[in-house]
Amino acid sequence: MEYHRSQRVAEVLHQEISRMVQFELKDPRLGFVTITGIDVTTDVQFARVYFTVVGDEDARRDSAAALERAVGFIRRQLGKRLHMRTVPELSFRYDHSLERGNRIEELLRSLREEGADGSEDS
Repeated sequence: MEYHRSQRVAEVLHQEISRMVQFELKDPRLGFVTITGIDVTTDVQFARVYFTVVGDEDARRDSAAALERAVGFIRRQLGKRLHMRTVPELSFRYDHSLERGNRIEELLRSLREEGADGSEDS
């Protein structure tokens, strides 16, 4: 499979944005945020940045607001660091995949427990 420019850009954006979130953003609303992935369009004009937050719904909402507020700063920093002709428009989205994975794991565990309980009764 061909390695597209958008994939390379996504990898670099992931590294740089993760570094900025961890070390440079000073918004007090920003919780323990992890950048989990980035999807970049093939024309490299738009990028969806997926993140997770340790905490409850309020922490998620506050962190999302802090990230949206920091979009301008992040894009300026990316422009300075990456020397790209155009820096993609960024939109932050909460990544629900970890929650789904935990839910599936929980369901599988309960099925295994029910199977173990049922085999003992026979």
